Amino acid sequence: MTTTTRFIEVENLHKSYLLPESGRINVLNGVTFSLEAGSTLAITGHSGSGKSTLLTLLAGLDSADHGRIVINNAVLTDMDARSLHRFRTTHLGIVFQQFHLLPHLTAGENICLPLELQGRSCSPDIRHSLLARVGLTARSEHLPGQLSGGECQRVAIARALAVKPLLLLADEPTGNLDLTTGRDVADLLFTLVQQEQMTLIVVTHNQELAARCSRQLHLTHGVLQ
Repeated sequence: MTTTTRFIEVENLHKSYLLPESGRINVLNGVTFSLEAGSTLAITGHSGSGKSTLLTLLAGLDSADHGRIVINNAVLTDMDARSLHRFRTTHLGIVFQQFHLLPHLTAGENICLPLELQGRSCSPDIRHSLLARVGLTARSEHLPGQLSGGECQRVAIARALAVKPLLLLADEPTGNLDLTTGRDVADLLFTLVQQEQMTLIVVTHNQELAARCSRQLHLTHGVLQ
């Protein structure tokens, strides 16, 4: 009999925000799901449905009002800020829609940043290897302002891979790209996820991208369906 490993468990997750103009807004209302190691999951939903908020909680960048998040047997919702930071920087890779590259650092320097923040060495060989994996060996010394949108997202993906994460979180990774470039970036993303045997959660409104995942969940008014 074959058993499966629940790599991620989210139980009864709630999140709300207090807005000055409109009072308290409930964004997530009892979100519950589990995911096996090595799976790919797309979370879809309209703007304002809570997709990015859910990803932010999974990344340990914000705290839930109520509920439980377990990733690889680590209970994120029980961790203090320092423990969350340590877990995030050693086990998670995050790709944002807006790239979030530091404009004064070259592509190679941006890629190495996660390792350097951990006090780890980022040798020229490591930098070259990461650039090669995303097809940007000729762009190592280019600043983000000298790169196209697709190239910037490739740098962001390489940066996320630098720590060899167990889980890759992607928030609208093709949202700022044209159709052809977006498909190229999606091809790269799924190829790397398969090669590295990572678990992937991608938040997207792009149905074509969502369909490439092994599982899809739809978020409506803070509830997964």
